[in-house]
Amino acid sequence: MTKELKLYINGEWVDSSNPETQDILNPANQEVIAKAPKATKEETEEAIKAAKAAFESGVWAGRTPQERAKVLLQIADKMEENLEELADLETMNNGKTKREALSDAEESVNTFRYYAALLNNPNGVTYEAAEDIQTMIVKEPMGVAGLIVPWNFPLLMSVWKIAPALATGNSIVLKPAEITPMTAVKVFELIDESDLPKGVANLLMGSGSVVGQTIAESHDVDVVSFTGSTGVGRGIMQAATGNLKKVNLELGGKSPNIIFEDADLETAVDYALFGIFMGSGQVCSSGSRVLVQDSIYDEFVEKYVARAKDIKVGPGNAEGSQMGAIVSGKHMESILEYIKIGKEEGANLALGGSRIERNGMEKGFFIEPTVFTNVSSDMRIVREEIFGPVVAIQRFKDEEEAIRVANDTEFGLAGAVFSKDHNKAMRVIKKVRAGITWVNAYHLTNVQAPWGGYKTSGIGRSISTNALEEYQETKQININMDPKPIQFFD
Repeated sequence: MTKELKLYINGEWVDSSNPETQDILNPANQEVIAKAPKATKEETEEAIKAAKAAFESGVWAGRTPQERAKVLLQIADKMEENLEELADLETMNNGKTKREALSDAEESVNTFRYYAALLNNPNGVTYEAAEDIQTMIVKEPMGVAGLIVPWNFPLLMSVWKIAPALATGNSIVLKPAEITPMTAVKVFELIDESDLPKGVANLLMGSGSVVGQTIAESHDVDVVSFTGSTGVGRGIMQAATGNLKKVNLELGGKSPNIIFEDADLETAVDYALFGIFMGSGQVCSSGSRVLVQDSIYDEFVEKYVARAKDIKVGPGNAEGSQMGAIVSGKHMESILEYIKIGKEEGANLALGGSRIERNGMEKGFFIEPTVFTNVSSDMRIVREEIFGPVVAIQRFKDEEEAIRVANDTEFGLAGAVFSKDHNKAMRVIKKVRAGITWVNAYHLTNVQAPWGGYKTSGIGRSISTNALEEYQETKQININMDPKPIQFFD
């Protein structure tokens, strides 16, 4: 039976006044698994109003850090009890494999616990600014946080925003992507069972042009955190200028993965596969540009293509599936169009390039692992974010050229270097203009490390202690320890 989803406003599950709904599909077979409401501008404003009222009442912001931590741990425990269901919903709604979805669910639990633990740390500093003047620097919640989540990591990206925003005492209005709301709804069902006061957390489903735009423009929203494309991020930033709200943007990428001739070839091939085909390439930090030194280029390509050919593509919940479905038919067509462009540009299609319509995948949105070789930096498949299982393998001669080619992009989210020469690896990775980098690895990260990019890949940082700063104001308080006339005008 198709599930009818509802909005969550001021602690209540409510129907939208808009009769129009969004069919939520399983991308592995196009089965309609739910119908989601499309919130109106008025309902979005109502949720923002509820969040603001809750914040100003102090019912959450006024609690001690220890009290807030207790609720965060409560939510984490409830999520852990429902780990399998969360993973199944993620797989069914997003198309990723069950093992990836389960990893995301486990990391989501860890994220809530991490921020609960941070609340026991000292917050702020004091110092003597002048004789008899004691200065305190304190951190305060900003107010209402608008959180806009992408479709590629519906669960984890929601939690990466919810946990630090709530930990710092803010109220929140969360908007999941239109096509992947299932795990966000489940998280809010668990939040509803917790001791979080009503009105502090609100959930709105609907279009970016209505819900997202209203959140970004609202003068009652104090900070907006958005993860998604660079183009939409620019629009969010422009809309936020009305009240000059704080903006956190985690945007696109076209990340370089540099393989030197002295790298351990098996390790480099293995991580280069993981770097692009994990999540079917629908990952902002994917290593979609693999730069390989001339002397090992042909050998690397041969090994890489052979390994990529063996990747088992299938429904995310099918046993043995290593790469799942593309999230939607629309996005699948966009990826296939880029593959067509690559062939027209003269790149060599070494593997894949087609939709998979066999072995029970006829109704799903599946694309073969796709490898382009002999590419150049002026090609669109090298310059533009495809956001799919498509990799471009490019040659370079020496260290200087590797750095130049790696940085020849508007993006700056991620990058990696593979080499047995530690000094060279460190020398090169320091010159790669990106916020998330690896040496002899790819994609490995944790909640303790800040996440974000340079250039058009965004502004600000998610997770780690840095995320707390994104949802806090800094205030100085100066205390006169010996009050008496200053006699400035005597």
